[in-house]
Amino acid sequence: MTIMSERPTAIDAPSAGAFEDMLRIVEELDTPDGYKAELIRGKIVVSPWSKLRYKKVMKSLRLQLEPHAPAGHDVDVAPFLFTFAGSERGFGPDLHVADEAAFDTEGRHADGAALSLVAELTSDSTKDADWLDKLDTYGRVVPVYLVLDMQAQEVTAFWDPSAKGYRSRTTVPFGRSLHVPAPFDFELDTSGFAVHPAGEGQERSAGDPAE
Repeated sequence: MTIMSERPTAIDAPSAGAFEDMLRIVEELDTPDGYKAELIRGKIVVSPWSKLRYKKVMKSLRLQLEPHAPAGHDVDVAPFLFTFAGSERGFGPDLHVADEAAFDTEGRHADGAALSLVAELTSDSTKDADWLDKLDTYGRVVPVYLVLDMQAQEVTAFWDPSAKGYRSRTTVPFGRSLHVPAPFDFELDTSGFAVHPAGEGQERSAGDPAE
């Protein structure tokens, strides 16, 4: 039986720069149920998918986004890998909105350029990647990035991508509405996003990047 940690685990991979080789390994990797493999900072990283108690939050987010998604774009939480060749990254976002045409292929990964929005729900094991590496990569390509910081109990919207990352951002605490920018352009109800599992603190630690 394979036992995986709740913390992300890096796997030995080809030398830096061999993006296609690393991508092939990720596609062929037999990860345990409940885990995903991504390409982060030049390494193949295996980490757990979102926790069960986040399901209601992701469902609420999906149902609210669907009526406002661009024509031909699908909102889903299925575990698909999106690649960003220019950054040599491959991410499996918690929720994505992408052009359905991107899935008309025999491959096992989709082009990140097809995304109109991604959302990540932070956990202790993924928070650094969500706020750092993914923010930097998404910020060059994806029109809107939502970070639901489940520890700080707030959501941040990033938009207006550029070669240097997103130009705009706004943060609200769970319970307040958040304006999701174009191409969605609607008020997101976050009143049902708060999750208070036993044993996990809700106070923000010093230096939290969600400021």
